[in-house]
Amino acid sequence: MDITIHASFLPHDDPDASLAFYRDTLGFEVRADVEYGGLHWITVGPAGQPDTSIVLYPPTAAPGVTDDERRTIAEMMAKGSYASINLATRDLDGTFERVPSGDAEVVEEPTEQPYGIRDCSVRDPAGNLVRIQELT
Repeated sequence: MDITIHASFLPHDDPDASLAFYRDTLGFEVRADVEYGGLHWITVGPAGQPDTSIVLYPPTAAPGVTDDERRTIAEMMAKGSYASINLATRDLDGTFERVPSGDAEVVEEPTEQPYGIRDCSVRDPAGNLVRIQELT
C-alpha cells in the first residue's frame, strides 16, 4: 500500500487568530481560505511539503451537530481538550522562541520526556494542543 497523510483537521473559532498563529508564528503557507456563510475553512501547511496540510475548520458548521453538541464542543475547545496535533522540527529551541511571541499559550517548555522524546507544547488560539517534537 502507498498511503500518506494528506490533511488533518483542527477546529478554530477565530479565523484571523488561527491564521496569525499558523502562518505568522509557525511559518506555514496558506494554501486555501474558503469562506461560506461567514465561516472559513483555512488550509495551511509547512513550506516545502505541499502534500501535507492542516485544515482549520469551524466545528459549528458540521452537519448533524446538535445545539447541545455545539455547546459541548465550544466548552471542550475553551478548556483545550477537544483536539491536538504533533509537529516536529530539528530546531526545537529556535522554534519555541518564536511561539510565545504569537497568540499561543505555553503549556510546557522544551523538556526531555521520560519516554525518550524532547518536545514542548502550546495551545493555539482555539485551544488545540500543539506538541512540537525535536527530530534527531
